[in-house]
Amino acid sequence: MSVSRIILAAGFCTITASAALADYQLTILHTNDFHSRFEPISKYDSGCSAKRNEKGKCFGGSARLATAIAAARKHSNNTILVDGGDQFQGTLFYTYYKGKLAAEMMNRFGYDAMTVGNHEFDDGPEVLRGFMDNVKFPVLMSNADVSGEPLLAGKLAKSTIIERGGEKLGLIGLTPQDTDELSSPGKNIIFTDPSAAVQGEVDKLAAKGVNKIIVLSHSGYNVDKKVAASTKGVDVIVGGHTNTYLSNKSKRAEGPYPTMVGSTAIVSAYAYGKFLGELNITFDDKGNITSATGEPIIMDAKVEENEAVKQRIAAAAVPLEKIRKKVVATALAPINGNSKDCRVKECEMGNLVADAMLDRVKNQGVTISIANSGGLRASIDKGDVTMGEILTVLPFQNTLSTFQVTGATLVAALENGVSQVEDVKGRFPQVAGLKFTWDPSVAPNKGRIKQVLVFEDGKWNEIKATKLYSVVSNNYVRGGGDGYKMFVNAQHVYDFGPDLADVLAEYMASTGGYKPYTDGRIIRK
Repeated sequence: MSVSRIILAAGFCTITASAALADYQLTILHTNDFHSRFEPISKYDSGCSAKRNEKGKCFGGSARLATAIAAARKHSNNTILVDGGDQFQGTLFYTYYKGKLAAEMMNRFGYDAMTVGNHEFDDGPEVLRGFMDNVKFPVLMSNADVSGEPLLAGKLAKSTIIERGGEKLGLIGLTPQDTDELSSPGKNIIFTDPSAAVQGEVDKLAAKGVNKIIVLSHSGYNVDKKVAASTKGVDVIVGGHTNTYLSNKSKRAEGPYPTMVGSTAIVSAYAYGKFLGELNITFDDKGNITSATGEPIIMDAKVEENEAVKQRIAAAAVPLEKIRKKVVATALAPINGNSKDCRVKECEMGNLVADAMLDRVKNQGVTISIANSGGLRASIDKGDVTMGEILTVLPFQNTLSTFQVTGATLVAALENGVSQVEDVKGRFPQVAGLKFTWDPSVAPNKGRIKQVLVFEDGKWNEIKATKLYSVVSNNYVRGGGDGYKMFVNAQHVYDFGPDLADVLAEYMASTGGYKPYTDGRIIRK
């Protein structure tokens, strides 16, 4: 679809054209990567207590989204509300309710459609099908053949047509092409190229007279840009998967809102319900975009919580206390997680968490794990270990992140890790599959790391500067947290693995009784 010209000005993007005979205006409200954050979250995307929420320190939560959605709808004659996938996974709400609470809330808010995210397959097609049976809107996925999966065949559509303000809107779904590697869809689903899938659906919709096409994409910002560049007829892509924050106001944004690729407007609203995306589109009578403006709305304390929704979520949280009290493992001795130890040297809790992370992904060829000590918040007593204790140790709802970096980058990461030991900072690295020696007498970031060994082929070898190593950490560290900015541009990145607390609980349970230890993997000269 053509446009007359694109103007980039004043930090945001607007498309203009000569006046059309019958302009049609549409507001697209959107969310993505909500990950069961029904309760408010902190600025770090972790849990936020009721007390802090009352003080205005929290963000998001279903109660704020309810208010913001209702307010945004009053601003426009024609609105749709859509989601870019990954409603599932991330908190105990999902562990307990699976997709039922998400379905309830999305129905309550009046969503018009969503695409399938990879985490919608975390518990197989069965849970996804149960969710789909409970929602009152279409769930879409174009780039997959589900004909061989009985639970989804004939149920999971590639695209749909809805009407708003007397106009037909074509909606198309996308999911990651590598979902079979990222989640558990089973062997009956074949995932395919996103661009070809989208073009196929665009052509079908155009044949039915639909000239306003919106793709709901859980494929990531870069893939969205490729799809926009390699297809014809797509007007808007509502993104997800990479938790991309687009904005015309914030320096932390990865791009403008919307990001224009040709005549296609791409939008994304970060994650976890921290923002509600609001894109205002004007089409001419031929279906060409003549204006595209907007900005994600932050769900901070200025957004009043809907009291009815707040009470519903509070009621839904009551059974979670049972999970928090559930015994998940046994500790044969106290496990030291004291920050005064873990932030300056190898510690028992650091070894446990690093070992657990590495054990979870070792079958993917990952050989090294790095955990920031600031993420370890408590010790564990001898005896029964409850999920509540696990969550006290790891309260931040971080996910496993896998990636590849060179040996030189790993050494730089370790230099960062030991650069603030004097101040007992949380960047100190706890590791597995790796040993290092460091010298505190050297100035920070000036060569404190004296030796690094990696475990390969059954023995310890000197790290090689130019060799690529597969690493696991948490999404906070991989994203540059605690000074680990050298990981931001890592290769083959996947930041959205299982919750770290679940990984730790399952690892401890698998031991039959965990015995804490240190083994000299970190040596101070």
